[in-house]
Amino acid sequence: MFSRYALLLWGLLCVGASAAHAQVSDSTNAIRSERDVRLGQSAKDPEDRPGFIPAPVIFYEPETGLAAGVTFLPTWRHGRDTTVRKSNGRIGGWYSQKKQLNLQLSHTIFTRREAWLVSGDLLFFDYPIFFYGIGNDTDLDDESEISYKVLTFNQRGLKQMFVPGLFAGLTYRYTDTRGIKADKPTVNDGDKANLLLTDVPAEQLQNTRISGIGPSVVYDTRDNILSTYNGNYLDVQALFNRKGLGSDYNFTRYQLDARHFRPLISGSNRTILAGQVMGQFNRGEVPFRELAGLGGITVLRGIYEGRFRDKQLVMGQAEIRHHLFWRLNAAVFAGVGQVAPRIRDFGLADFNYAAGGGLRFQFNRRDRINIRFDYGVGSGGSQGLYFGVNEAF
Repeated sequence: MFSRYALLLWGLLCVGASAAHAQVSDSTNAIRSERDVRLGQSAKDPEDRPGFIPAPVIFYEPETGLAAGVTFLPTWRHGRDTTVRKSNGRIGGWYSQKKQLNLQLSHTIFTRREAWLVSGDLLFFDYPIFFYGIGNDTDLDDESEISYKVLTFNQRGLKQMFVPGLFAGLTYRYTDTRGIKADKPTVNDGDKANLLLTDVPAEQLQNTRISGIGPSVVYDTRDNILSTYNGNYLDVQALFNRKGLGSDYNFTRYQLDARHFRPLISGSNRTILAGQVMGQFNRGEVPFRELAGLGGITVLRGIYEGRFRDKQLVMGQAEIRHHLFWRLNAAVFAGVGQVAPRIRDFGLADFNYAAGGGLRFQFNRRDRINIRFDYGVGSGGSQGLYFGVNEAF
Protein backbone atom coordinates (compact mmCIF):
# COMPACT_ATOMS: atom_id res chain seq x y z
CA MET A 1 0.00 0.00 0.00
CA PHE A 2 2.66 2.49 1.05
CA SER A 3 5.01 3.09 -1.85
CA ARG A 4 7.87 5.57 -2.21
CA TYR A 5 10.10 5.78 -5.26
CA ALA A 6 13.27 7.77 -4.50
CA LEU A 7 15.46 8.97 -7.36
CA LEU A 8 19.14 8.02 -7.35
CA LEU A 9 19.87 11.61 -8.32
CA TRP A 10 19.41 12.37 -4.60
CA GLY A 11 22.49 10.38 -3.67
CA LEU A 12 24.65 11.70 -6.51
CA LEU A 13 23.87 15.31 -5.62
CA CYS A 14 24.66 14.58 -1.98
CA VAL A 15 28.13 13.33 -2.93
CA GLY A 16 28.81 16.54 -4.84
CA ALA A 17 27.57 18.68 -1.97
CA SER A 18 29.67 16.72 0.52
CA ALA A 19 32.84 17.14 -1.56
CA ALA A 20 32.32 20.88 -2.00
CA HIS A 21 31.64 21.30 1.70
CA ALA A 22 34.80 19.35 2.59
CA GLN A 23 37.01 21.63 0.46
CA VAL A 24 35.67 24.76 2.14
CA SER A 25 35.87 23.20 5.60
CA ASP A 26 39.48 22.04 5.11
CA SER A 27 40.61 25.61 4.35
CA THR A 28 38.67 27.06 7.28
CA ASN A 29 39.93 24.39 9.65
CA ALA A 30 43.59 25.05 8.71
CA ILE A 31 43.19 28.74 9.60
CA ARG A 32 41.60 27.86 12.95
CA SER A 33 44.37 25.36 13.78
CA GLU A 34 47.07 27.98 13.17
CA ARG A 35 45.19 30.38 15.45
CA ASP A 36 44.95 27.74 18.20
CA VAL A 37 48.69 27.06 18.08
CA ARG A 38 49.45 30.79 18.39
CA LEU A 39 47.23 30.93 21.47
CA GLY A 40 49.03 27.99 23.05
CA GLN A 41 46.09 25.59 22.64
CA SER A 42 46.18 22.15 21.08
CA ALA A 43 45.01 22.15 17.48
CA LYS A 44 41.68 20.54 16.81
CA ASP A 45 41.72 17.31 14.82
CA PRO A 46 41.09 18.25 11.16
CA GLU A 47 38.81 15.23 10.85
CA ASP A 48 36.64 16.54 13.68
CA ARG A 49 35.26 19.55 11.83
CA PRO A 50 31.51 20.30 11.83
CA GLY A 51 29.47 19.28 8.82
CA PHE A 52 26.46 20.96 7.26
CA ILE A 53 25.41 19.09 4.15
CA PRO A 54 22.45 20.13 2.00
CA ALA A 55 20.64 17.20 0.40
CA PRO A 56 17.85 17.48 -2.20
CA VAL A 57 14.84 15.18 -1.77
CA ILE A 58 12.75 13.91 -4.70
CA PHE A 59 10.20 11.09 -4.49
CA TYR A 60 6.82 9.87 -5.68
CA GLU A 61 4.04 8.07 -3.83
CA PRO A 62 0.33 7.62 -4.57
CA GLU A 63 -0.81 9.79 -1.64
CA THR A 64 1.36 12.75 -2.63
CA GLY A 65 2.20 12.50 -6.33
CA LEU A 66 5.60 13.96 -7.18
CA ALA A 67 7.23 15.68 -4.21
CA ALA A 68 10.45 17.64 -3.87
CA GLY A 69 12.32 19.46 -1.14
CA VAL A 70 15.63 19.78 0.64
CA THR A 71 17.10 18.70 3.97
CA PHE A 72 20.19 19.91 5.82
CA LEU A 73 22.09 17.48 8.04
CA PRO A 74 24.41 19.31 10.48
CA THR A 75 26.84 17.34 12.66
CA TRP A 76 29.22 18.80 15.23
CA ARG A 77 31.01 18.07 18.50
CA HIS A 78 30.99 20.22 21.63
CA GLY A 79 34.57 20.74 22.78
CA ARG A 80 37.72 18.90 21.73
CA ASP A 81 37.23 15.71 23.70
CA THR A 82 36.70 13.07 21.01
CA THR A 83 35.11 10.72 23.54
CA VAL A 84 32.12 13.08 23.49
CA ARG A 85 29.80 11.81 20.78
CA LYS A 86 28.83 14.10 17.95
CA SER A 87 25.58 16.03 18.03
CA ASN A 88 23.38 16.12 14.96
CA GLY A 89 20.26 17.71 13.56
CA ARG A 90 17.93 17.71 10.60
CA ILE A 91 16.34 20.75 9.00
CA GLY A 92 14.18 20.40 5.93
CA GLY A 93 10.91 19.68 4.26
CA TRP A 94 9.13 18.92 1.03
CA TYR A 95 6.11 20.05 -0.97
CA SER A 96 4.03 17.76 -3.15
CA GLN A 97 2.17 17.88 -6.43
CA LYS A 98 -1.07 17.60 -4.42
CA LYS A 99 -0.21 20.72 -2.37
CA GLN A 100 0.88 18.82 0.74
CA LEU A 101 3.56 20.18 3.02
CA ASN A 102 5.95 18.43 5.42
CA LEU A 103 8.46 20.36 7.58
CA GLN A 104 10.95 19.01 10.14
CA LEU A 105 13.42 20.46 12.62
CA SER A 106 15.08 17.90 14.90
CA HIS A 107 18.20 17.69 17.06
CA THR A 108 20.20 15.40 19.35
CA ILE A 109 22.82 17.32 21.34
CA PHE A 110 25.54 16.02 23.66
CA THR A 111 27.06 18.92 25.62
CA ARG A 112 30.68 19.06 26.83
CA ARG A 113 31.71 15.93 28.75
CA GLU A 114 28.23 14.64 27.83
CA ALA A 115 26.94 16.33 30.96
CA TRP A 116 23.57 16.82 29.23
CA LEU A 117 21.64 15.10 26.47
CA VAL A 118 19.12 17.43 24.82
CA SER A 119 16.92 16.09 22.02
CA GLY A 120 13.64 16.81 20.33
CA ASP A 121 11.86 17.83 17.18
CA LEU A 122 9.35 20.24 15.72
CA LEU A 123 7.21 18.71 12.96
CA PHE A 124 4.39 19.90 10.74
CA PHE A 125 2.60 17.94 8.07
CA ASP A 126 -0.54 18.00 6.00
CA TYR A 127 -0.71 14.45 4.77
CA PRO A 128 -3.33 11.77 4.04
CA ILE A 129 -3.24 8.39 5.76
CA PHE A 130 -5.17 5.17 5.36
CA PHE A 131 -7.15 4.02 8.40
CA TYR A 132 -8.25 0.41 8.81
CA GLY A 133 -9.90 0.56 12.19
CA ILE A 134 -8.62 -0.39 15.62
CA GLY A 135 -7.25 -3.80 16.53
CA ASN A 136 -4.72 -6.47 15.66
CA ASP A 137 -6.63 -8.13 12.80
CA THR A 138 -8.30 -5.32 10.84
CA ASP A 139 -9.54 -5.99 7.31
CA LEU A 140 -7.84 -4.54 4.24
CA ASP A 141 -11.26 -4.03 2.61
CA ASP A 142 -12.24 -1.53 5.33
CA GLU A 143 -9.71 1.03 4.17
CA SER A 144 -10.63 4.68 4.76
CA GLU A 145 -8.60 7.79 3.97
CA ILE A 146 -8.11 10.53 6.54
CA SER A 147 -6.23 13.78 6.10
CA TYR A 148 -5.39 16.46 8.64
CA LYS A 149 -2.82 19.07 9.59
CA VAL A 150 -0.75 18.38 12.68
CA LEU A 151 1.94 20.31 14.54
CA THR A 152 4.09 18.29 16.95
CA PHE A 153 6.61 19.66 19.45
CA ASN A 154 8.66 17.16 21.42
CA GLN A 155 11.54 18.11 23.72
CA ARG A 156 13.58 16.38 26.39
CA GLY A 157 16.40 17.49 28.65
CA LEU A 158 18.41 14.77 30.41
CA LYS A 159 21.37 15.10 32.80
CA GLN A 160 24.13 12.51 33.06
CA MET A 161 23.77 10.52 36.27
CA PHE A 162 26.32 8.42 38.18
CA VAL A 163 27.98 6.65 35.21
CA PRO A 164 28.82 7.64 31.62
CA GLY A 165 25.94 7.05 29.25
CA LEU A 166 23.20 7.16 31.89
CA PHE A 167 20.87 10.18 31.65
CA ALA A 168 17.69 11.16 33.48
CA GLY A 169 15.30 14.08 33.17
CA LEU A 170 11.97 15.19 31.70
CA THR A 171 10.19 14.95 28.36
CA TYR A 172 7.45 17.31 27.15
CA ARG A 173 5.26 16.60 24.11
CA TYR A 174 2.56 18.73 22.48
CA THR A 175 0.47 18.05 19.37
CA ASP A 176 -2.16 20.22 17.71
CA THR A 177 -4.32 18.49 15.09
CA ARG A 178 -6.71 20.47 12.88
CA GLY A 179 -8.67 20.29 9.65
CA ILE A 180 -9.54 16.60 9.93
CA LYS A 181 -11.26 15.28 6.82
CA ALA A 182 -12.46 11.72 6.36
CA ASP A 183 -13.96 9.94 3.38
CA LYS A 184 -17.55 8.72 3.50
CA PRO A 185 -18.51 5.10 4.26
CA THR A 186 -17.75 2.65 1.48
CA VAL A 187 -19.21 -0.39 3.21
CA ASN A 188 -22.77 -0.53 4.56
CA ASP A 189 -24.66 -3.81 4.41
CA GLY A 190 -26.96 -3.14 7.35
CA ASP A 191 -24.77 -4.95 9.83
CA LYS A 192 -21.36 -3.51 9.01
CA ALA A 193 -20.57 0.15 8.50
CA ASN A 194 -17.25 1.68 7.59
CA LEU A 195 -14.85 1.20 10.49
CA LEU A 196 -13.95 4.88 10.52
CA LEU A 197 -17.46 5.71 11.75
CA THR A 198 -18.11 2.75 14.05
CA ASP A 199 -14.77 2.58 15.85
CA VAL A 200 -13.98 6.27 16.27
CA PRO A 201 -16.13 8.57 18.46
CA ALA A 202 -17.29 11.70 16.66
CA GLU A 203 -15.43 14.03 19.04
CA GLN A 204 -12.11 12.47 17.98
CA LEU A 205 -12.67 13.88 14.48
CA GLN A 206 -12.62 17.43 15.86
CA ASN A 207 -9.61 19.70 16.37
CA THR A 208 -7.51 18.18 19.14
CA ARG A 209 -4.63 19.20 21.38
CA ILE A 210 -2.51 16.74 23.35
CA SER A 211 -0.09 18.00 26.00
CA GLY A 212 1.93 15.85 28.36
CA ILE A 213 5.06 15.75 30.50
CA GLY A 214 6.88 12.99 32.31
CA PRO A 215 10.17 11.42 33.46
CA SER A 216 12.66 9.79 31.11
CA VAL A 217 15.71 7.62 31.71
CA VAL A 218 18.17 6.81 28.91
CA TYR A 219 21.20 4.53 28.96
CA ASP A 220 23.17 5.01 25.75
CA THR A 221 26.59 3.48 24.99
CA ARG A 222 26.34 3.50 21.16
CA ASP A 223 29.58 4.43 19.44
CA ASN A 224 27.73 6.48 16.81
CA ILE A 225 24.05 7.35 17.13
CA LEU A 226 23.48 7.76 13.37
CA SER A 227 24.85 4.36 12.32
CA THR A 228 25.92 2.15 15.20
CA TYR A 229 28.57 -0.57 15.08
CA ASN A 230 28.64 -1.41 18.78
CA GLY A 231 26.74 -0.52 21.95
CA ASN A 232 23.41 -0.53 23.72
CA TYR A 233 20.49 1.86 24.00
CA LEU A 234 17.70 1.77 26.58
CA ASP A 235 14.98 4.44 26.77
CA VAL A 236 12.28 4.25 29.45
CA GLN A 237 9.73 7.04 29.77
CA ALA A 238 6.28 7.93 31.04
CA LEU A 239 4.16 10.72 29.62
CA PHE A 240 1.21 12.12 31.58
CA ASN A 241 -1.21 13.88 29.20
CA ARG A 242 -3.57 15.98 31.29
CA LYS A 243 -6.24 18.60 30.72
CA GLY A 244 -4.48 20.74 33.32
CA LEU A 245 -1.55 20.95 30.88
CA GLY A 246 -3.76 22.01 27.97
CA SER A 247 -4.62 18.53 26.67
CA ASP A 248 -8.12 17.67 25.43
CA TYR A 249 -7.71 14.09 26.70
CA ASN A 250 -6.43 12.54 29.92
CA PHE A 251 -4.26 9.49 29.35
CA THR A 252 -0.88 8.12 30.36
CA ARG A 253 1.70 6.56 28.06
CA TYR A 254 4.54 4.28 29.17
CA GLN A 255 7.21 3.39 26.64
CA LEU A 256 10.23 1.09 26.53
CA ASP A 257 12.78 1.07 23.68
CA ALA A 258 15.77 -1.29 23.97
CA ARG A 259 18.43 -1.77 21.24
CA HIS A 260 21.61 -3.81 20.93
CA PHE A 261 24.36 -3.57 18.31
CA ARG A 262 27.49 -5.67 17.78
CA PRO A 263 29.80 -6.90 15.01
CA LEU A 264 29.20 -10.51 13.98
CA ILE A 265 32.93 -11.03 13.36
CA SER A 266 35.32 -10.08 16.15
CA GLY A 267 37.67 -7.26 15.19
CA SER A 268 35.70 -6.27 12.09
CA ASN A 269 32.87 -3.81 11.52
CA ARG A 270 32.02 -5.23 8.11
CA THR A 271 28.90 -7.09 9.32
CA ILE A 272 26.72 -5.70 12.13
CA LEU A 273 23.80 -7.30 13.96
CA ALA A 274 21.21 -4.79 15.20
CA GLY A 275 18.21 -5.67 17.34
CA GLN A 276 15.35 -3.72 18.89
CA VAL A 277 12.53 -4.51 21.32
CA MET A 278 9.84 -1.89 21.95
CA GLY A 279 6.70 -1.65 24.01
CA GLN A 280 4.12 1.12 24.30
CA PHE A 281 1.34 0.95 26.88
CA ASN A 282 -1.49 3.47 27.25
CA ARG A 283 -4.06 3.98 29.99
CA GLY A 284 -7.07 6.27 29.86
CA GLU A 285 -9.02 7.82 26.98
CA VAL A 286 -6.66 7.69 24.00
CA PRO A 287 -7.75 9.35 20.71
CA PHE A 288 -7.21 7.13 17.68
CA ARG A 289 -4.39 9.30 16.32
CA GLU A 290 -2.42 8.73 19.56
CA LEU A 291 -2.84 4.95 19.68
CA ALA A 292 0.25 2.77 19.38
CA GLY A 293 0.73 1.64 15.79
CA LEU A 294 2.69 -0.98 13.89
CA GLY A 295 4.33 -0.30 10.55
CA GLY A 296 6.15 2.48 8.77
CA ILE A 297 9.66 3.51 7.83
CA THR A 298 11.19 2.52 11.20
CA VAL A 299 8.81 0.04 12.91
CA LEU A 300 8.25 -3.19 10.94
CA ARG A 301 8.99 -1.99 7.41
CA GLY A 302 6.66 -3.82 5.04
CA ILE A 303 3.53 -3.01 7.06
CA TYR A 304 1.73 0.21 6.20
CA GLU A 305 2.20 2.78 8.97
CA GLY A 306 -0.64 2.46 11.47
CA ARG A 307 -2.07 -0.61 9.68
CA PHE A 308 -2.65 -2.12 13.13
CA ARG A 309 -3.23 0.20 16.10
CA ASP A 310 -4.54 -0.07 19.64
CA LYS A 311 -3.75 0.99 23.21
CA GLN A 312 -0.98 -1.54 23.80
CA LEU A 313 1.93 -2.58 21.54
CA VAL A 314 4.86 -4.99 21.67
CA MET A 315 7.37 -5.31 18.86
CA GLY A 316 10.74 -6.86 18.10
CA GLN A 317 12.92 -6.59 15.01
CA ALA A 318 16.43 -7.51 13.93
CA GLU A 319 18.65 -6.43 11.06
CA ILE A 320 21.96 -7.58 9.60
CA ARG A 321 23.97 -4.77 7.97
CA HIS A 322 26.85 -5.73 5.70
CA HIS A 323 29.43 -3.62 3.90
CA LEU A 324 29.65 -4.56 0.21
CA PHE A 325 32.26 -2.30 -1.38
CA TRP A 326 33.12 1.38 -1.77
CA ARG A 327 30.25 3.32 -0.13
CA LEU A 328 27.61 0.61 -0.66
CA ASN A 329 26.11 -1.53 2.09
CA ALA A 330 23.26 -4.02 2.19
CA ALA A 331 20.78 -5.02 4.89
CA VAL A 332 18.21 -7.73 5.56
CA PHE A 333 15.61 -7.35 8.28
CA ALA A 334 12.66 -9.10 9.91
CA GLY A 335 10.34 -8.40 12.79
CA VAL A 336 7.14 -9.31 14.61
CA GLY A 337 4.66 -7.29 16.63
CA GLN A 338 1.10 -7.01 17.81
CA VAL A 339 -1.34 -4.55 19.32
CA ALA A 340 -4.10 -5.17 21.86
CA PRO A 341 -6.66 -3.23 23.92
CA ARG A 342 -5.24 -4.59 27.19
CA ILE A 343 -1.90 -6.13 28.16
CA ARG A 344 -3.56 -9.41 29.11
CA ASP A 345 -4.97 -9.69 25.58
CA PHE A 346 -1.57 -10.30 23.97
CA GLY A 347 -1.27 -13.82 22.54
CA LEU A 348 1.58 -15.89 21.15
CA ALA A 349 -0.47 -16.75 18.06
CA ASP A 350 -1.40 -13.14 17.26
CA PHE A 351 1.87 -11.66 16.03
CA ASN A 352 2.02 -9.78 12.74
CA TYR A 353 5.22 -10.09 10.74
CA ALA A 354 7.33 -8.08 8.33
CA ALA A 355 10.58 -8.79 6.48
CA GLY A 356 12.67 -7.42 3.65
CA GLY A 357 16.01 -6.05 2.54
CA GLY A 358 17.66 -3.00 1.12
CA LEU A 359 20.72 -1.04 0.06
CA ARG A 360 22.64 1.75 1.76
CA PHE A 361 24.72 4.50 0.19
CA GLN A 362 27.10 6.18 2.64
CA PHE A 363 27.36 9.71 1.31
CA ASN A 364 29.22 10.91 4.45
CA ARG A 365 31.83 8.35 5.54
CA ARG A 366 33.23 10.36 8.43
CA ASP A 367 29.91 10.63 10.27
CA ARG A 368 28.40 7.43 8.79
CA ILE A 369 25.38 9.17 7.27
CA ASN A 370 23.54 6.80 4.95
CA ILE A 371 20.79 7.03 2.39
CA ARG A 372 18.74 3.85 2.57
CA PHE A 373 16.39 2.12 0.15
CA ASP A 374 14.36 -0.73 1.69
CA TYR A 375 11.67 -3.04 0.38
CA GLY A 376 9.50 -5.01 2.77
CA VAL A 377 6.39 -7.18 2.91
CA GLY A 378 4.20 -7.84 5.89
CA SER A 379 0.93 -8.94 7.41
CA GLY A 380 -2.38 -7.47 6.34
CA GLY A 381 -1.63 -7.44 2.61
CA SER A 382 1.04 -4.76 2.99
CA GLN A 383 4.24 -4.09 1.11
CA GLY A 384 6.36 -1.03 0.57
CA LEU A 385 9.46 0.57 -0.90
CA TYR A 386 11.00 2.93 1.65
CA PHE A 387 13.49 5.77 1.33
CA GLY A 388 15.18 7.37 4.31
CA VAL A 389 18.26 9.04 5.75
CA ASN A 390 20.18 7.10 8.43
CA GLU A 391 19.29 3.65 9.71
CA ALA A 392 15.79 2.64 10.82
CA PHE A 393 17.02 2.23 14.41
